[in-house]
Amino acid sequence: MCQLLGMNCSTPTDVMFSFAGFAERGGNTDHHADGWGIAFFEDKGLRHFVDHQAACESPVAELIRRYPIKSRNVISHIRKATQGVVTLENCHPFVRELWGRYWVFAHNGDLKNFAPRLHGNFHPVGNTDSELAFCWLMQELAKSHAGVPSVEELTLTLQELSPMIARHGTFNFMLSNGEALWAHASTKLYYVVREYPFKSATLCDEDLCVNFAEHAGPEDRVAVVVTAPLTSDETWTAFAPGELKVFVAGAPLP
Repeated sequence: MCQLLGMNCSTPTDVMFSFAGFAERGGNTDHHADGWGIAFFEDKGLRHFVDHQAACESPVAELIRRYPIKSRNVISHIRKATQGVVTLENCHPFVRELWGRYWVFAHNGDLKNFAPRLHGNFHPVGNTDSELAFCWLMQELAKSHAGVPSVEELTLTLQELSPMIARHGTFNFMLSNGEALWAHASTKLYYVVREYPFKSATLCDEDLCVNFAEHAGPEDRVAVVVTAPLTSDETWTAFAPGELKVFVAGAPLP
C-alpha cells in the first residue's frame, strides 16, 4: 500500500530533510513507485505538485528536494496502486475547496464495497477509493456545519465520520485546511515532535544527518507524521488503531 508524510509547524518550515528520506521509498528503498505528490499551505494559498512517475526518479521530486518551500502544514504521499490506474489524476494528495479554504487529503489503504451517495459539489476526477472517500468526507463536513467550524468542532465531526469509512477496510489518512493537520490510523502511523533544545537526526533511507539546533530557534516546533519512522535516532510515537489526532502549531492537541 501507499505511504503518508505530514508536517505541522509553529512557524513556516521546509520539509527538505524529511522529504529526502520519504522520496527514496518511492521506488528505491521501497516499492511505492506508482506516483507521488505533495502540497504546501502558504497562508490561504497552496503549492500542489503531483507526478505519476516514481518519486525516486521524478524531476519534480528532485525540485522539492532542493527547493526550501516553507509552510506550516505539508502533506505528501507516495503511491502503490491498489485501486485506480497509474495516472496523474489518481495521484495524491487531492485538493478541494470548502468554506473558502483549500483542503488537502491523502490516504493509505484499501477500501472494499465503499460506494457512498455523492449528491453535493464533491465528485472524484480519478477512479480511486481514496478520492471517493475524500469527496464523501467533504460532503459530510459541509452538511454538518453551516460555516467554518473551529478545529475542535472539526475534530469531533471527523471522529464520527472516520469509522464509517474505516469499516470498509484500511483507512490511514491525513487532512489539512492550512490551520491544522488531522491524521487517522487504521493500522500504522507514527509521529515525532521536534522542539527546543533541538538535536541531530539521521535518516533511515538516505545517508543524511541534520543538526536541527543549527537551523531552528526556541520559537520553532515541528510535528512530523509518517507511515513508518523516517529517522533511526529519534523516538517515534505510534498511533493506536482507530486513533485520530490533530496537530496545531507543531504539537498534538490533547
